Amino acid sequence: MSRPFTPPLRGATPPRLPEQPPAGARPALSVVVPAYNEEEVLEAFQARVVPVMEAIGLPFEIVYVNDGSRDRTLEIMLALQAADPRVAVVNLSRNFGKEIALTAGLDHAAATDAVVVIDADLQDPPEVIPDLVAAWQRGFDVVYAQRRVREGETWLKKATASAFYRIMQRIGGRVHLPANTGDFRLISRRALDALLALREHHRFMKGLFAWVGFPSTPVIYDRAPRAAGTTKWNYWKLWNFSLEGITSFTVGPLKVATYLGLATAVFAAIFGVQIILRTLIWGNPVAGYPSLMAVVLFLGGVQLMTLGIIGEYLGRVFNETKGRPLYIVERHLPSGTTWRQASSAPSGVQALAPSGTSPASAG
Repeated sequence: MSRPFTPPLRGATPPRLPEQPPAGARPALSVVVPAYNEEEVLEAFQARVVPVMEAIGLPFEIVYVNDGSRDRTLEIMLALQAADPRVAVVNLSRNFGKEIALTAGLDHAAATDAVVVIDADLQDPPEVIPDLVAAWQRGFDVVYAQRRVREGETWLKKATASAFYRIMQRIGGRVHLPANTGDFRLISRRALDALLALREHHRFMKGLFAWVGFPSTPVIYDRAPRAAGTTKWNYWKLWNFSLEGITSFTVGPLKVATYLGLATAVFAAIFGVQIILRTLIWGNPVAGYPSLMAVVLFLGGVQLMTLGIIGEYLGRVFNETKGRPLYIVERHLPSGTTWRQASSAPSGVQALAPSGTSPASAG
């Protein structure tokens, strides 16, 4: 049974991550799969990813994370875990969002060597994973899958995605965010440990993957349409996700607000000097009502926009100071089997005995 959740004390050490079995008793690779209402595609995903992982020749596990799904997603995950001991299930207590669900899966990944992150909708083909592993074996810590084409997406979504990546590359500063790159990637164990040390609540995982650094390389692939079901990302959610990424990744909007305020002040000073000169030369005629309203509304809009930008950042500070855990785990069923040495597996990978459940929360 899961341990009861105890809120962390202010100033206390951060909550421990899930306990893992000894290094020699763990799989070499973990595949982390966050899912929300994916009952229509989970079994097809499992049928495709298992042969791919078996062909690689390294001991592996598949970590499914149920992010508070309202359909039969959890039921199917439990059935997959019962049929294949290489499957682990992490069930969150409610819907926390994909970024947090992905973090929960990474926290519970038992791999000693590397972790693969992939969505369950099969838009990212599992058949690309061997290419990621091959690049990792050449010495790269982060191997990200870069989309060459995006099948099944409208021109508007492609255009807005392209614009978002261009903006992020311009305002990202020293951190380079690869274009046309999602969460589908492989990260080494040492890069993952560095990533898991970052525990902010407003998580933009693409930015965090880039922020930790380490030697990286792309693998080009063609993204397919969804195999089944419907996307959970409408344009409103994508807009909010873009704001989350920008405000979590950079203070650029605050600088824009500062420059906009400075430009408005300079314009107001020039306009004031012009009014004084006109009054001294031609007298003081009564100003028109429309022009006065235009100026008032313009200045009011600038002030409200600036306050909104400041409020976005202030709200993030407020959420971080609460000290709440990132998520709460309702149950964790780890993978459990006797890992047989594959012919091509490294000598340090040995048998994995079934382990107990993990703590019920992570900070």
